[in-house]
Amino acid sequence: MKMYDFTLAPSPRRVRIFLAEKGISVELVQVDIMRNANRTPEFYRKNPLGSLPILELDDGSCLSESVAICRYFEEIQPEPRLFGVGAREQAIVEMWNRRIELEIFAPVGQVWSHLSKVAEGRGRRIPAFGEIQKHAALDRIAWLDSELKSREFIAGDRYSIADITTLCMIDFARTVDIRIQPDQANLTRWYANVSSRPSANA
Repeated sequence: MKMYDFTLAPSPRRVRIFLAEKGISVELVQVDIMRNANRTPEFYRKNPLGSLPILELDDGSCLSESVAICRYFEEIQPEPRLFGVGAREQAIVEMWNRRIELEIFAPVGQVWSHLSKVAEGRGRRIPAFGEIQKHAALDRIAWLDSELKSREFIAGDRYSIADITTLCMIDFARTVDIRIQPDQANLTRWYANVSSRPSANA
């Protein structure tokens, strides 16, 4: 079993952190997406969308999408539970993970695509749209700060994949100058907590 990875990309990092929390070691194969190493016929046979990460199983079959890969490892090694315990908690974790993905992570990705210097030449860019998405991301980060007033972690009292997703989003957002603001005390407290976990260095 091996995982195709790119150290600087946020989605593969989600899986690396997840694996670190589980104490699972997997061979990592670096794919330089900035040099279009994911745009070859061989790579497209592993994932026709050309995205990372990809988990290649021992039988040669491949799984893509970071959360799907994490779910695979949750099933084969349940503890510690990172998708929640019981129907209600699992649903809440799923709800918050999707909220972070759709409401904040996706806009941050659009800002990167349309405004960052690194993304120049990688598709059509509409700077005005990037600015709109930047304001949307900043608004949602402020909303998340208010939500964290009443709980320790993103989805409740237990660390979960929702915290992993949010940590990767916050760190990636800094590449486009989107940051936790000084007055966002709840988010600052949460970030200090989760980023101090050993898995955050994965």
